[in-house]
Amino acid sequence: MCAPSVIAAALAGMSRRDALHFAAGVVAGVACVACSTGASGAADEPLDANPPPAVPGAKRTIAATNVLDLTHTLSPTFPIWPGNEPIKLTNKGTFAKNGFYSNRWDVGEHHGTHLDSPSHCSPGITAEKIDPASLVAPAAIIDIRERVKKDTDAAVNIDDLKAWEKAHGRLPKGCAVCLNSGWDANAGNAKAFLGTDAGGKLHFPGFSKPAAEFLATERDVAGLLVDTLSIDTGAATDFAVHKVWLGAGKWAVECVANLGKVPPSGATVFVGAPKVQAASGGPTRVLALWG
Repeated sequence: MCAPSVIAAALAGMSRRDALHFAAGVVAGVACVACSTGASGAADEPLDANPPPAVPGAKRTIAATNVLDLTHTLSPTFPIWPGNEPIKLTNKGTFAKNGFYSNRWDVGEHHGTHLDSPSHCSPGITAEKIDPASLVAPAAIIDIRERVKKDTDAAVNIDDLKAWEKAHGRLPKGCAVCLNSGWDANAGNAKAFLGTDAGGKLHFPGFSKPAAEFLATERDVAGLLVDTLSIDTGAATDFAVHKVWLGAGKWAVECVANLGKVPPSGATVFVGAPKVQAASGGPTRVLALWG
């Protein structure tokens, strides 16, 4: 089993093509694990009616002892940017009545744990054209929870990034820089998650423009993850971080969960970006693996 430092070093040295092959292997491994645990799904051939028993203590196909979901469950009650409509689910069939269970979703692209493609705030590429190799990335967790307790408008700055590098080494090539502000704890309360004040202004943490510029120009970073509603702070009015970051051809994921449970370095994130033609983003499943 590889130690986190070995995994991080291996990913840092991969070319984008090699990283894509690695991701493909991971997907295959997950499929194998699903089969061995009895998960259902379509297949070209029927499953063995008498599969061999699971071997106690058998190693995972993927060299990771920890698999953590960084995704909030999306429902009509999940907080959304003011002026937008939450997801609407309409039942189209039940097993008891129709022999199958199915729903229709009506959902905006930027709702729940979701991806922002470069096209969201720039003339850049749409979601389906994002290099899949960039969606498998070493994670660098920037923890500003203590500052947020005193200032809900706190933002990741260059000093935070330099402090992380002093403790863990230079940001890995092709990494995802993740804001851990602890804000995901507010997801069950829309007013708290938006940080809405008496005047209707929003308040929550994000990245600063200088930090975004530094990561876009001085480091090789694939994407940003935040546990808030936006990569900009809630009080931002010009969305400078969106313009800098997405304008540089990078992706971002907003409204992630559980970053406080991920080690500051050594984990890998897998971003299940939507592949819809001409999409500016969309609801996304994000996993973190380490150990």
